[in-house]
Amino acid sequence: MGAAGRALARAGARLPGSAGRPRAGGQDAGGQEAEGRWSDARVERLLGAVACLVLLLIAGMVIFVFAKAWPSFAGNGFFGWFDAKGDTARQMEDIFNSPANPDAYEYELSAWSLLWGTAVITLGAVVIGLAFSLFAAIFIVEFAPARVNRVLEPVVRLLAAVPSVVYGLIGILVLVPFVADHFISPERKESVAFVVQLSGGSVLVAVAILTVMITPIMIAIVVDALRAVPRSWMEGAAALGVNRWRVMWTIAVRTARPAIIAAAVLASARALGEAIMLSMVSGSTYFAPNPIDGLTFFLEPTRPLGAAIVDNSEGLSVEPFGQTLYAFAAVLLVSSVALSLGGYIAKRPLRKYGVRP
Repeated sequence: MGAAGRALARAGARLPGSAGRPRAGGQDAGGQEAEGRWSDARVERLLGAVACLVLLLIAGMVIFVFAKAWPSFAGNGFFGWFDAKGDTARQMEDIFNSPANPDAYEYELSAWSLLWGTAVITLGAVVIGLAFSLFAAIFIVEFAPARVNRVLEPVVRLLAAVPSVVYGLIGILVLVPFVADHFISPERKESVAFVVQLSGGSVLVAVAILTVMITPIMIAIVVDALRAVPRSWMEGAAALGVNRWRVMWTIAVRTARPAIIAAAVLASARALGEAIMLSMVSGSTYFAPNPIDGLTFFLEPTRPLGAAIVDNSEGLSVEPFGQTLYAFAAVLLVSSVALSLGGYIAKRPLRKYGVRP
């Protein structure tokens, strides 16, 4: 065989489908076995089973929480449980000291102070955090130099991952004493002394720390939404002579409004479930801050639902008391699910424009 024949033989050995080429998946003999063991159908069934297992675990958790919480709702009445009448602290003590006879369990509870404290702290943190996150996201997407962005974005995502107990520790060691020393005067203490004691743990500190916790989450979502807006839309407006700020505000932000709403909704769900940090800085008192108290309103203590669960976790062994805490968890669970669904629905209008944040 000449040189030309040997060259053709070597080229033929490298052609697709030639006998000398190893099969996909490894060696000739073991390749078929490996391919059969990890076929698409088997992987699909395996992943489907894992997904179904996750759904079953979530469903089991929901059923378990509501089964435990139902005696509290049934014994107290659904609307009575949300009533604003009665001393919540005394009622919780009566539930804890219920008789041993299951037929005589005490369930009477007016949880308005807990619900009001949860709503005030969550709403305040989300409103303030949304304003900061929107302007921060616009800066990151449009105005920040590349060198600043390389540092800023990882820092924002790092702040979103900091454990809540670290924020709570900073709050109770730094902010609570600062508020007590600089904002709560003796006259202010005396003005509400017959109702509640002002010690620094307050709505103000809880809102401030919670805002710092949830703002990085909103910044990350809004940044992704603004970057998903087609650049051609903004370039067209810029070509007409519109400055960069107006382009971002009138086109990018308006287009990303559903995602911005979704960011606020998801941050609200995150804030609702916060417990450890709020237990440390909110004052942990069964008190509903009164807006008619003026500025003192922000310095009054409260106890959100999540903090109430943490603060009373040692009483879970007392059956009616534990069922009441599960009722708190059920309310938080329903609220979080509703907010998550709201966030998903709010993002859908973007899809009709071809934008997928």
